[in-house]
Amino acid sequence: MKKNLSLIVLSLMIVMVFSACSKDDSSNETKDESKNKSEKTAAIESANNKYLSKVDVDYSFNFAKSLEEFKSNEKLGYRPAGSEAEIKTGNKIFEEMKKIGLTEVTRDEFTVDTWEFEKADMKYTDENGKEHLFVLGGYQTNFDTKGFKEFEVVYAGKGTKNDLAGLDVKGKLVIVDINQREEWWVNYPAYQAHVKDAAAVIVVQEGGYSEVDSNALNAQDICGPDDAPVFSMSQNDAEVLKKSISASKTGSYKVNFDAKSVVEFDGKTYNYYGKIIGKDPESYIILSAHYDSYFAGFQDDNAAIALMLGIAKGLVDSGYQPEKTIIFNALAAEEWGVSNTRYDWSTGAYNQIFNIHPEWVGKAVANINFELPAYEHTTMDEIRSVYELKNYLENFAKNVPSVNGVYEEGISIVSPLRTWSDDFSFSLAGVPALRNDFQDSDFMRSHYHSQFDNEETYNEKAFLFHHNLYGLLTMYYDQTAVVPLDFTVRLNALKKSINQDIFDQIDVSSDKLVSEVDKVIGYAKKVNDEVNKINESYQKALNDGDDHAAKKLYAESRQLNKVLLETFKVAQDQLVKLTWEDEPIFPHEHSQNNIENISLSIESLKKGDINTALDEYLWRIDNNWYAYDFDKEVFNYFTDYVLNQPADRLMWGAGRIVGHEDLYDPINSLIKKRGQKNAEVSKELKILNKALEDEKQILKSSVEQEYSSVKAIGEMLTKLN
Repeated sequence: MKKNLSLIVLSLMIVMVFSACSKDDSSNETKDESKNKSEKTAAIESANNKYLSKVDVDYSFNFAKSLEEFKSNEKLGYRPAGSEAEIKTGNKIFEEMKKIGLTEVTRDEFTVDTWEFEKADMKYTDENGKEHLFVLGGYQTNFDTKGFKEFEVVYAGKGTKNDLAGLDVKGKLVIVDINQREEWWVNYPAYQAHVKDAAAVIVVQEGGYSEVDSNALNAQDICGPDDAPVFSMSQNDAEVLKKSISASKTGSYKVNFDAKSVVEFDGKTYNYYGKIIGKDPESYIILSAHYDSYFAGFQDDNAAIALMLGIAKGLVDSGYQPEKTIIFNALAAEEWGVSNTRYDWSTGAYNQIFNIHPEWVGKAVANINFELPAYEHTTMDEIRSVYELKNYLENFAKNVPSVNGVYEEGISIVSPLRTWSDDFSFSLAGVPALRNDFQDSDFMRSHYHSQFDNEETYNEKAFLFHHNLYGLLTMYYDQTAVVPLDFTVRLNALKKSINQDIFDQIDVSSDKLVSEVDKVIGYAKKVNDEVNKINESYQKALNDGDDHAAKKLYAESRQLNKVLLETFKVAQDQLVKLTWEDEPIFPHEHSQNNIENISLSIESLKKGDINTALDEYLWRIDNNWYAYDFDKEVFNYFTDYVLNQPADRLMWGAGRIVGHEDLYDPINSLIKKRGQKNAEVSKELKILNKALEDEKQILKSSVEQEYSSVKAIGEMLTKLN
């Protein structure tokens, strides 16, 4: 493995000049003018070049590897929330921040539900007398056998209510096949077995995740209670055990299981940060990555922590003197941190920006978050950001230096942010956020959250590219006087998301909302012109070395910067909702989707077509997909814990669900009527018609709320014109 690319950075570099000077006709320039122009661009170009020359991917790779030192499970790794391994790793990062020259290095304590996963070893002798020893992965639940203990194991298909209906699972281990990407999350079969008094569930990934190898284990956040224990087994080990179960006359097989997985409530863990203090100590650019992990966690997220510190080291070593203060934030408990909630991840980031440092909001112009950065996920690198940064980032991306052999299609900017990483929590708090994107890559199906996320996945060129890209982006942000937020992107996306056919169908007008959106887009364009003008002049002053002019522009633009960040927070507070599958949507999209699918279900049932209603439409409504395969007790449990939990348990998901249609009973009654000729469905139609009327009212109120929110955004922007 070659790790010497940092020595040839300059030979690969496309010269970056983020000059905002006007484009003169170069053919008319005299030698003196050309020389003068070169001198004016020297400051930024020189700073960029110095940073690039100091990028050291050897340092970053070695530090990423060193983070594997502390582990909860000696065989598999793991450093979960609040574990001894997480805390020791945090202390290591804390010392490294000081070592590379960051200042005001700080340890922030916060409350978290902790998890220690020490072991999960199974041994048994098969029907042929052969001994087997299996090593299992874990989930954030309580199960301590206190040494090897004998259990009966049964196989329960996919762990649905029908799969368990004819099985005696009381006190037994239950093997379940699962595809969390395409079917359901692990909490559903786990809780289904729990209500049948199973001792624990052992899940086997049959697709969706851990597809890299049939020996792969998997780990995810549990999204459920601590007393419904779950473990992970590889396909190869499961096939051996299933064969023994199948050969048994009793339908079960005896094994010895030695497991220790301990969840404790209201424990402590720590976030860490260090600074490069700028000329303005109260204006922040926040870089972040999380340091908890499953297995070795090389890509997720050792390499991200190392990238963040590699950028910090490059900036310090290059002598860069920032205008703003750059904060490098190592976050705990990203993978999981709160038991028994739908929104159990990004706990460290949520606490950092909402509870520990809420004063950063309004002062932080950006959060740049890192995940899985030392791998070429696609041939076109993606930056995922909030809507408002899309145009700004597209302009920046044009000038990022290429690295031969990686990201040959360049860079694309995609919006909006998704919920899967810490940047989403920062953005909800009011900090404009972005991250290197990874979510749609094959890696997510293959290596992600498995023991195969190790250094063999390392792509040095991708790592170098991201050191270049995000170090330069940090400097680019630093060279703006005003946060570059373009509200036209979100507003156009809002307008585009309106399904006019649905609105017309139920006689709800979108005219007033669309008219207000168009009006506010006009205001936003004027603000954009003003922001661009100020930032161009500011960059020119920095290029010229005119400190007096730069300070004057910066001071004069503080109110504009303040109001733009306040406006962004209003947009995040009021225009970001979530589906029951955690996808960000505009408020009206919740009921718009439900109305469409309820209406089509009603239409199908009136035609006597039960199958189409069930197979095409009803499962698309809220979380009713789970009504098909799990007991009502299970369905209600995972509905209620979203609708009826305090905000501190729901964290970043609190208040983001617009509503819920409980269709468990009609769905299950229709399932029983499948195939019946001329089946009576009047009862189901009555329930669906009531749901349709309720959703119409929700849509109307959502549109009114959106109108008021857009109007409020417009009023804030008009003050800046």
